[in-house]
Amino acid sequence: MSLSGDHYNPLIRKLEAFSPLSDEEKAAIRAAPAQLRQLGPREDLIREDDPPTGVNLVLDGLAYRYKLLPGGRRQILSWLAPGDLCDTRVFILRRMDHAIAAFVPTRFAIFNPDTIAGLGRRHPRLRRAIWWSDLVEEAITREWLVNLGQRTAVERAAHLLCEIHYRLRIVGLAGDGSFTLPVTQNELGDTLGLSTVHVNRTLQELRREGLIAQHGREIVVLDADGLRRIGGFNPNYLHPDADSEDPADDGLWAPRPG
Repeated sequence: MSLSGDHYNPLIRKLEAFSPLSDEEKAAIRAAPAQLRQLGPREDLIREDDPPTGVNLVLDGLAYRYKLLPGGRRQILSWLAPGDLCDTRVFILRRMDHAIAAFVPTRFAIFNPDTIAGLGRRHPRLRRAIWWSDLVEEAITREWLVNLGQRTAVERAAHLLCEIHYRLRIVGLAGDGSFTLPVTQNELGDTLGLSTVHVNRTLQELRREGLIAQHGREIVVLDADGLRRIGGFNPNYLHPDADSEDPADDGLWAPRPG
């Protein structure tokens, strides 16, 4: 079926951060047929070793990639926000090498791979924007490796908060100073490679330093420059300057000399 209305707006906003899209190209995205799937909290979209079912787009909510280790240990590999396309080249795989699940109630559009390929053939600029999106996903993976391998606990948490705030702002789902973080401390621990107790202490330190405040699931950024400095956050790996001015960059996250 074709999803009507504004379902694809986060995807359009994200792709336009990489390349300006014409009205025709936006209309082609909105007319693309897809299956709609709703997941509940902590429900799997697809499990490791399952055959791929299509190209998945997060419409709303928040999802994550993960791998399970022997004994039930889990490593969260990436977070998937609205507008994120999961595995645009999935059609070349026979089996998934990781799982995808939802943090909270999350809706996905599932495209036939031929639909995505057809959009690219008919609209070269749209194909280029999707390529940029794929490259940014790979860059995020590299940055997360640096997080786990070299940054301290406080640096990891600060960097993650900067990144998710930045990404949500690009698709119009966060304000300048706050955003929703609907994850548990256990899930943060599985993302950052920390115990739940260590996550709790780390967030307390960020609050004590006056960098953030928490009100339930809402994170309020009190000192954006300070949070960026603590996390060593530089948004260059998100490539906001691909082909167009970044719609979310008003200077808040711009790297400063020194």
